[in-house]
Amino acid sequence: MNFEYTEKSKALQAKLDKFMQEHIFPLEKEHAEFVEKNLWKHFPKLEMLKELARAEGLWNLFLPKSYGDLSPGLSNLEYAPLAELMGRVTWASEVFNCSAPDTGNMEVLSKYGTPEQQKQWLEPLQAGKIRSAFLMTEPQVASSDATNIETSIVRDGDEYVINGRKWWSSGAMNPSTKVYIVMGKTDPTAQRHVQQSMILVPAGTPGVTVVRPLSVFGNYDSPEGHAEIELKDVRVPVSNMLVGEGSGFAIAQGRLGPGRIHHCMRLIGAAQRALDLMCKRVAMRTTFGKTVSKYSSIRQDIAKSRCEVQQARLLTLSAADKIDRFGIKEAKDLIAMIKIVVPTMTCNVVDRAIQAHGGMGVCQDTPLAGFWVYGRTVRIADGPDEVHMYQLGRNTVRQATTEV
Repeated sequence: MNFEYTEKSKALQAKLDKFMQEHIFPLEKEHAEFVEKNLWKHFPKLEMLKELARAEGLWNLFLPKSYGDLSPGLSNLEYAPLAELMGRVTWASEVFNCSAPDTGNMEVLSKYGTPEQQKQWLEPLQAGKIRSAFLMTEPQVASSDATNIETSIVRDGDEYVINGRKWWSSGAMNPSTKVYIVMGKTDPTAQRHVQQSMILVPAGTPGVTVVRPLSVFGNYDSPEGHAEIELKDVRVPVSNMLVGEGSGFAIAQGRLGPGRIHHCMRLIGAAQRALDLMCKRVAMRTTFGKTVSKYSSIRQDIAKSRCEVQQARLLTLSAADKIDRFGIKEAKDLIAMIKIVVPTMTCNVVDRAIQAHGGMGVCQDTPLAGFWVYGRTVRIADGPDEVHMYQLGRNTVRQATTEV
């Protein structure tokens, strides 16, 4: 592959970087202070930022050009460095309508939704007027294996009746969330990978109860949040089914591939910023009569971090390129690799940056603690490390023993 960015991507990178410098970074501290004091409320300047981003043409950049008129026309490879730039501030991607779980949900609706479903839900999502949530994981089963899902979706005339309990429903606490994509089983007796289905459930439907918000390392991640949700005799029209009964597992595989690569792109941005902050910190501090940057151990940490960030970046670009050229299925091994490598790399680089900052590294005066939490969480989210390593190891053995 050619690792040189296209002129189109370079132009957008310059525009996005300028936007971040002028509008996002200056508000970073104000945003943090507001979120800390105002649970489940939106930062008052967020809508203003969104309008500015739309006016600059920095909107819905994530949707690949294979989606036709619904896409701004970027490939995954062209989008990768843009997501990296957004990842330098944990909340920035929402400003450009490029944040999870909406990106994955918009891709699902773009690819699998009916014209009616797209009109009702995709259009307002793409306009940034509403938010969404994805309900897959369950507290009672090991949901890293999606075939374990127990939530039932049973047809009753012109409706489906849904019963189950979900958790880690990201975005469900957001006051702007108006629709859930719910995964459950329509036929537990069918073959293992066609038992599941996905269905649209409007927020506030009778029988939907948000049991509690879930904290992440002691933080509620407001205003998006992650919820535990009970679905008790929830009724929705048959027309809310995505594609048809038995398609849920296939939709999930198509959804999670891009979602994983987007997370990795953003995490590389977080790691790069952590490294940049570390370099600035050690260049301005003195201990025992010596600038901290002159200590061999510090230089080794910086050198290792730079190597690791660049390795992860190139591997992620390779995965993006393969998706563009051959599709999700052919890129599955590379997607597994970046899902294994990038979150751990981020944690390691950020940890070194925290150490170099001392006490300042663990408090609200830098974004480092938030970066570390993000990286550590993604080692579990969208499939834990162990699942990706198990599958990648299996595939590698097969390839080595069956291909000449």
